Amino acid sequence: MAAPPNLIAAVDEARQWDRLMRMAQLGAIPGDGVNRPCLSPLDREARRLLIGWARELGLTVATDGLANLFLRHEGTDPEAAPVLTGSHMDSQPNGGRFDGIWGVLAGLEAVQAIREAGIATRRPIEVVAWTNEEGGRFAPGCMGSMAWSGFRPADSWDSVTDAAGTTFRAALEEHLAAEADLPRRPFGTPRPHAYVEAHIEQGPRLEAGGLDIGIVTGIQGSRWFTVEIHGRTDHAGTTPLGQRKDAVQDMLRAIAALNALTHDPADVLRFTVGRVEVFPNASNTVANLARFSIDLRHPDKDVLLKRGDAIPGVIQAALRGCTATVTETFHALPVTFRPEVPEAVERAAAAQGLKSLRMPSGAFHDAQFLVPLCPSGMIFVPCRDGVSHHPSEYSSPEQLARGTRVLAAALVELAGA
Repeated sequence: MAAPPNLIAAVDEARQWDRLMRMAQLGAIPGDGVNRPCLSPLDREARRLLIGWARELGLTVATDGLANLFLRHEGTDPEAAPVLTGSHMDSQPNGGRFDGIWGVLAGLEAVQAIREAGIATRRPIEVVAWTNEEGGRFAPGCMGSMAWSGFRPADSWDSVTDAAGTTFRAALEEHLAAEADLPRRPFGTPRPHAYVEAHIEQGPRLEAGGLDIGIVTGIQGSRWFTVEIHGRTDHAGTTPLGQRKDAVQDMLRAIAALNALTHDPADVLRFTVGRVEVFPNASNTVANLARFSIDLRHPDKDVLLKRGDAIPGVIQAALRGCTATVTETFHALPVTFRPEVPEAVERAAAAQGLKSLRMPSGAFHDAQFLVPLCPSGMIFVPCRDGVSHHPSEYSSPEQLARGTRVLAAALVELAGA
């Protein structure tokens, strides 16, 4: 279905870019980056800015018990199941200006364009900002969408702490108190008719192929682990190597063994150790504790399960004197999107003469957890050199506007003009 020309024209490239740049000031770091942790004062300031824009448009605002934020554009049938679109507002500690936040602002811009074009949709359209997608302050990510969809109980992460020792529950309660003026919804309501998430690709395929739009077909699975290697503190100058229980040395042996376990000649499997902590962290003392993270991803469920299940045994076999505790902190199997949303995105891109590619997502997103509830999908736009989670992350105003025009057209089709 071709979108009405006045809808495409109503998507304002400059307005969307201005909003993105204003958001980027909240948590700005050198190099055009952003550090905006979830449930922080900066997060609240960004949400209030978004709420102000939404209310100026006449949208209604609500939140829930995990601080997921919903901005509602009413349909001609208020009782109809809504179409959801959105993403997240938190960033990585050394993040960029577009990851997550563009999906929220693209939803806002698409709804504004629909209203300005005078298009009435039967179904309501809701723009959602999910809580803690990144997992940068509190791990794992996607807490908001997991709780909302029923994938995990809402109290699953109460005792998770950030680097300063603040628990997720304490940060959440402080945040909800600051937003006590907003109406509160039960989780999972209203059940959506469909969900569409716009996002930068975070990879190089679209740019390398000279393509405008990625039509996302599914999301690969992820498993996260925290590993603790327990040894004994000793004097670095006097204790013979053969008598040590050196947590750092055994951590290195464990990681080497994990590299062998996860070796993939096809370079499909993704294994990452992204966080390492050492205690007591003194230069002249043998470490008694080394803690590190594991991020394991693969699009094939069987591979993900088999390699992930082997991790504890491989670590234990690699140790030379220390002991290990392995805790799985996140587990999401691969998903394939049903055809309704990807096909609507494909029709919208084709009608606008844009070059597109069907592709899976290597990164996990909130869309992964909407799959059991409703037809879901994602729209990707290119990003420069495929770089993301870094201050140099960049998509041009033109690329982002093309993605928003596709989003607006897909929303109109899914919501029933």
